[in-house]
Order: sequence, then C-alpha cells, then structure tokens
Amino acid sequence: MARPPLPIGTWGNIRTEKLAPNRFCARARFRDYDGKTRDVEATGTSGPAATRALKEKLRDRVAPNDDEITRETYVSTLAGLWIEEIIAEERIAPQTINNYKTSLRVSILPALGKLRIREASVGRLDKFLREVATDRPAAAKNAKVALGLMFALAVRRGALSTNPVRETGRLRKARRTVRALEPEHLEGVRSAIRQWQQPVPGKPGPRHTGDLADIIDLMLATGARIGEALAVRWEDSDLSADPPTVTICGTIVYLKGKGFFRQEWTKSDAGHRTVILPRFAVGMLLARKLTAAENAHDAVFASRRGTWLSPPNVRRQWRQARADTGLEWVTPHTFRKTVATLIDKEADAKSAAAQLGHASEDVTNTYYIAKPALAPDSSHILEQLGGSPAPTPPETPGAPTRTA
Repeated sequence: MARPPLPIGTWGNIRTEKLAPNRFCARARFRDYDGKTRDVEATGTSGPAATRALKEKLRDRVAPNDDEITRETYVSTLAGLWIEEIIAEERIAPQTINNYKTSLRVSILPALGKLRIREASVGRLDKFLREVATDRPAAAKNAKVALGLMFALAVRRGALSTNPVRETGRLRKARRTVRALEPEHLEGVRSAIRQWQQPVPGKPGPRHTGDLADIIDLMLATGARIGEALAVRWEDSDLSADPPTVTICGTIVYLKGKGFFRQEWTKSDAGHRTVILPRFAVGMLLARKLTAAENAHDAVFASRRGTWLSPPNVRRQWRQARADTGLEWVTPHTFRKTVATLIDKEADAKSAAAQLGHASEDVTNTYYIAKPALAPDSSHILEQLGGSPAPTPPETPGAPTRTA
C-alpha cells in the first residue's frame, strides 16, 4: 500500500548531516501549496541550529510560481505592482490614483517600504496607522485604504492567506459638529463678497469679477459641490423650462501633467442629477448669459482666458473675501450643508440627499444636516411622568397659621 502524501503545507522527518567543522545541513521533504513535494534544506553552525533555520524556512515557504509576488517581496515592490495593476484596469479615476501615489510617497513607503510582506504583521500595520492618525487623521484613513488594496493583491497572488490590514483597529474619527448658515450669516457672506469686489485704490492688477458671488449663489441654489458648480455648462441648463432646471453631470478635477479639466462624470453615480432652480438662481444665470463672453468649453464660469475655473482659486478668493469678517469657519462645503439642513427642516432628509446627490440619506444625516440645539416641545407628553399631586391637608379652625 502506497504511503499517503503529506498534507499541503507540511513536511516530513528532518534529517541532519555534518558537512564540515561548524557547518551542518538539515533537510526535509515539503509538500508545496501547488501539491508538489520538494526537498528543502538549510544550514547552520550545529545540527540544532540547522534544524531551526530549516523550520523557519519551511514556515515562510511559498509555492514556486510565475507570479512576482511572494512572502519575501518587499512592500515597496508590492506597492509598485499594485499601482501598475490599477492603472492597467482603467477602473479607478486618475486623480484617485494620484492620491494613492501621494499616500505611498508621503506616509507608507518611508515607514514600511523596506519590510518584506511576511514582516508586515497586523501589529506593525496597526501601530503605523495609529502613529499617522495622531497628527494626520485623514492621511491615516487614506493610508489604510491603500494598504488594504495592496495586500488584497498579495492575497490574490497567493503570497498571503489573509489580508492583515483587515485586522487592524478602527481609526478614531474626529467628532464633528455640522454647522449651517443662518439668514444673518448669509447676509454677512454677501456683504463680505461685495466689499471684496470693490477696487482698492493704488492696488495693481485686474478688478475682481462677479464670479465669486454667482458661484456661491449657484451652490446655494443647487447644493452642488464646488467642482460640480464650476463644471456647469450652458447646455446643462434649461432656463426656459417650467420649472427651470440645471443638470449636474460633471466636475472639475486636477491631474498631474494635464492640469484642471472637466471630468464627464460626478463623484458618484448618484451625483448625476437634474435639480429645479429657485428664482434667484434663474435671475443670476440669465443676467450672466446676457453679458458672458463665449468660451470653447461653453462654461457658465470661465476664466478671462476662457479656461475652466479651478476650485483652489475659488476657495482662495473666498478666503480673501471672508478675512476679518468672523466667517472664517465658512467654507464652500458649508453652503452645501446649509442646503441640506434647510431642505431637511422644510421637507425631509430623503429630499436633502437627492438634492445633494447622495445614494442614501445616511451620509446626509451624519455629515450635512445641522441638528437643532433645542429639542421639540414634548413637555405636554412628559407631564404624564409627574405623578398625581399630593393632596393639601384641610386647615383646622382656630389653629395657628404656620409661617415660613
């Protein structure tokens, strides 16, 4: 009867042999993960040392294959192969790949690049992510996403059986209070922009345009992200319809080597949406259309050279306008939160999510709707918890009156 084969990933008896003074060899038959049984050996200065070296080698052994990723592959090499793969797939947006490259260059490779894949234990990865999160929570989140995708590739290639990043602890999320603009804030915003647009005597350079005020009005009228608002073309609007609408169907993005351009899709599938415009936005767009110069992109908001306006430049202009006004906490995303909060108050969170282009109202509720500080008046309901009032004892005639 034939001897049964070794179970995959195990070895038989270890044999030692003296090769020379202070040089021993340990050998064993190992059944690799491809099902083949092979001889494996290791050397040491003594028989026990050679045996220990062989056991370590067997423990870390991977099946010989044509893949370039094994447990001995460096994390830096794995990172490069992963970037090559996602570029070839053409599934991930180029700007997202650039963000991954930044995370690799700034955070991951300086700390982990020289480790071998087998050395990137759950403990080491967890410690690294927590150290990054101490000062840069957003960078730690980005690094965890990139590492998770990198080591998923190692699992698919057979270098690892499980993804160690999945076992790392959850990163602490900073507690955020959603803050939306009140009517008095909105008046302050518009006043700050008017003041900023006034020419400064003796200051060189062209005058500020009215773009900033109009961009903010469009964001307040639609709930669009700043990149989405800047990507609106005249062909995306139908101002003569009843009701007038604008379709949010692109966004302005930056790609190294290409600069800013209009991406023909929004951040998510749910972001592609047609919204009905309030009257103040229709008036603003009609006024712009009467005076706007033609540009090759058909952009509602174009630079003086006819190119797309960039979100960083608009943010910079708003920072200049809000300086010394007490509105330092207001960012372009605050306008989006203001839209969500108002719609939730007057309608519901589902309507707010649809306006903002969210797939569900969970994100809208958590990050975009300011919760009221005052709870609804339920005092008439809670009155039931007060119990019956104690009866007042009758007064005895002639009894002295008790004084406090």
